[in-house]
Amino acid sequence: MFECHVCNSRKSHTENISEVFQIDGKFHLVENIPTTVCSNCGEAIFSRETTEHIRSMLHSNSRPIETISMDVYAY
Repeated sequence: MFECHVCNSRKSHTENISEVFQIDGKFHLVENIPTTVCSNCGEAIFSRETTEHIRSMLHSNSRPIETISMDVYAY
């Protein structure tokens, strides 16, 4: 059963999200990640299987489906 580690809510829904990961100073965008999202605070939580799939994808020799440029701002 779901319980949010941020707000302790037990209400959630599934959603596909995009997330940017930084590895060795390089940014990688992963799209359409299946995620459990807290319906109260919006915290996104990946399953262990999803986390392992992302880790494997980003640390292997797999090729991205496309390459994009990204604007960078300093605060």
